[in-house]
Amino acid sequence: MSARRRFLAGMSSLALPLLLPRAAAAQGEENPVAPLNPLDPMIWVVTKGAPIRKGKVTVELPPLADNGNSVPLRLTVESPMTKDDYVKAIHLFSEKNPVRNMAAFYLGPRAGRAEVLSRIRLAGSQQVVALAELSDGSFWSGSAGVVVTLSACLDES
Repeated sequence: MSARRRFLAGMSSLALPLLLPRAAAAQGEENPVAPLNPLDPMIWVVTKGAPIRKGKVTVELPPLADNGNSVPLRLTVESPMTKDDYVKAIHLFSEKNPVRNMAAFYLGPRAGRAEVLSRIRLAGSQQVVALAELSDGSFWSGSAGVVVTLSACLDES
């Protein structure tokens, strides 16, 4: 292991106790879901002004990510995934990435489960918000906070 890597590993172990309370606060009950503004143009394109309710959507991220280049993500939506009641789409939004609309996953009743496992790039510590569109036309949201020690997707300008 190089001297630089040993130094960085030592510094991260010193910074970890300082960063964990921030991650816990980001996932705490005070702000369980980052607010979605229905008038935000990106949200409007998805919802067409329909109300967004909190709940049914679970976003799982590690509380601390060493590197923002590849952060594991698990999205689940409470749905029976039947012919009449299923998740049509899950849209993923970032608070700080240069491209805030990170992904859209399109599902149907034949998906079996409303679950997505992936890896995402994050430009720093932030809230990641998922917006689920159900077959009945309702929209549900959930979010998770993550502390990123080494950011990705930085704008070089």
